[in-house]
Amino acid sequence: MTPNQVTLTRVASAFAAVALFTLFGNALAADLAAVLLTIAAIALDGVDGYLARARNLATPLGAQLDILGDRIVENLFFTFFAVSGLISLWVPVLFFVRGTLTDFLRSLAARSGRTRFGTNSMLETWWGRTLVASRASRAGYAVLKCVCFCYLGLLLPAAHVTVSWLNASLLHALGLAGQFLVGATVAFCVLRAVPVIWEGRRYLTAAQQKTSARIAVQASR
Repeated sequence: MTPNQVTLTRVASAFAAVALFTLFGNALAADLAAVLLTIAAIALDGVDGYLARARNLATPLGAQLDILGDRIVENLFFTFFAVSGLISLWVPVLFFVRGTLTDFLRSLAARSGRTRFGTNSMLETWWGRTLVASRASRAGYAVLKCVCFCYLGLLLPAAHVTVSWLNASLLHALGLAGQFLVGATVAFCVLRAVPVIWEGRRYLTAAQQKTSARIAVQASR
């Protein structure tokens, strides 16, 4: 498979997982299949990049598709769980705004020949590379999202269990654990955005200066 095909496959896996998570009742097989598809959707995020580097198939289009795939998967799961009532609507809103902002700054950096990762990355500080581009950070973030999505997906059928005093206490505890996972994922997401915003501000300034200069030249004609 090509890297772009892998990206499309993980997006399709995410949609299939969400579709299976909507099957409640005794559909344990559907929930387990959804968990496996969720794991695949997250794990394949590293496969497309590896194939692009190993086979020398890296292209600007592939890089943009990879970013687009990340955003679709994140927003799809969080929007679904927000609509299902498991998390606040502000969670997918935050991820959408964060993704839009960082992708905008990265697009400005790309005009200057800077890449998302690698030796020519827009992140020049050691702490920025550590928080965003290091293997530990990227792997940890992927694992956290995967655990969060799988846990919330398996938590959905619990809302349809006959409630007793014991069940209510258990459901409350399970719900708190889910909120903790969501909070940790949101915190990590915001933390990883800080270096991109901080270092990306100079590309925004440069773009504004170019725009001002262009306007001044046009006005002088």
